[in-house]
Amino acid sequence: MAPPNTIDAGLHRRVDNTASAPGKIVYERNFQIPEFTIKEIREAIPAHCFERSGLRGLSHVAIDLTYMSLLFLAATQIDKLENPLIRYLAWPIYWVLQGIVCTGLWVLAHECGHQSFSPSKTLNNTVGFILHTLLLVPYHSWRISHSKHHKATGHMTKDQVFVPRTRKQVGLPAKDASAVVEDEVETTHLEEEAPIVTLFWMVIQFVFGWPAYLIMNASGQDYGRWTSHFHTWSPIFEPRNFLDIILSDVGVIMTLSGLVYVTLQTSLLAVTKYYIIPYLFVNFWLVLITFLQHTDPKMPHYREGTWNFQRGALCTVDRSFGKFLDHMFHGIVHTHVAHHLFSQMPFYNAEEATHHLKKLLGQHYIYDETPIAIACWRSFRECRFVEDEGDVVFYKK
Repeated sequence: MAPPNTIDAGLHRRVDNTASAPGKIVYERNFQIPEFTIKEIREAIPAHCFERSGLRGLSHVAIDLTYMSLLFLAATQIDKLENPLIRYLAWPIYWVLQGIVCTGLWVLAHECGHQSFSPSKTLNNTVGFILHTLLLVPYHSWRISHSKHHKATGHMTKDQVFVPRTRKQVGLPAKDASAVVEDEVETTHLEEEAPIVTLFWMVIQFVFGWPAYLIMNASGQDYGRWTSHFHTWSPIFEPRNFLDIILSDVGVIMTLSGLVYVTLQTSLLAVTKYYIIPYLFVNFWLVLITFLQHTDPKMPHYREGTWNFQRGALCTVDRSFGKFLDHMFHGIVHTHVAHHLFSQMPFYNAEEATHHLKKLLGQHYIYDETPIAIACWRSFRECRFVEDEGDVVFYKK
């Protein structure tokens, strides 16, 4: 999964005394670079964990669609309730629950994009296209860019999303000159650090982060020109992707047209209550989940020459949102390391695979037990930039 990190506040100075010896890998902290091969990692996982079942995948879709339909039908009765207080309480309950269920459907479409939903590419892309299109996601466009994200996770210049800004990009002085800073620069950054500003950027990211990523590649690589999931000349695509991009755009346009039609037949208020607000909750969950998976003070990023696939795949964090949400989100939160190592492994086997991965990876498996709200605040406050140089770098504040 890859919605954006739109953080742009709260920058501090920090002096790093790491020295670079010629011909030697330069990294911060006492970090030990993982030396696992993808072969030995795969061999640590039982073979049956990689077996895909279209029937099992479809059963999860059927269950989530049932939940969604029942919630919708229940919501049609809310305005018939006589007690206004109960009505005002019932709508937020519907919005939250429908947002959770539809996030689960989004995750299943995500599995289709990885071809882990079933052994059939046709079934995968058909189910994924339908589900993502109904949630205003350009399925194939996202599938292509997301594949590139998985192939270059944790790479400073090739990853597609959650690309850390460097010291230079955030406007801080060069590292060796950081001890001498003009007062006006210091004042500017101290003002940006105010908690209310951090809260403001959190709201912006959670409300607008996902569409900003799709429309303008927010938090992605800087290609020097407009980069979007909706146009065929975007630098994240190749000429052979042309028809996939067009099909994805047509799907989103059809969904938008359907929403406009329903609005004209009913009212904007009805569409807002039944669809738009739950859709915003889906956006919230997507950004929160992926932000915490890919933004953490403990997590390294690599530059060319030091990065390899398995090192990059370990640049993600597992955590739990509680048993209910972990279940509704089909394990994407607490088994994300396994997912990045083997994206074609079906989600229903990822928990067993994670159990075996922990034994092999040891300290290189990152699991964070910090409560979600605290972890989110910490990442916003402490994950501001990385150094301009160094083969392995970590977020600084």
